[in-house]
Amino acid sequence: MKTQDLERKRKKEQEAVEQMIHLYCRGNHRQPAKGVLCSECQELLEYAKARSAQCPFMEKKTFCSNCKVHCYKPEMRENIRRVMRYSGPRMLLHRPGLALWHVICSKREQKKNGD
Repeated sequence: MKTQDLERKRKKEQEAVEQMIHLYCRGNHRQPAKGVLCSECQELLEYAKARSAQCPFMEKKTFCSNCKVHCYKPEMRENIRRVMRYSGPRMLLHRPGLALWHVICSKREQKKNGD
């Protein structure tokens, strides 16, 4: 995979996580202003972006949830799971294109891995 394509893929994954965290924060922490995260969600977003930026498996995986190696600290992993459980279904209403892209990529990955 070309470096340019890899970076585009990384940015798309980071965008999806960011949108999900914003949706979660807005619904659970009452963001002070549109587009502003609470300190807890901001920390999670920065952590997720840092993990994605350092991921050595980006070329072969679709999303962190499909990765065989989980590099998140247990506390952060639980936090991101909570965000995903809340935001996943709601993404269909708020960002349908991104949600459908995520589902399609996940299904392809499952087929490829024989799950």
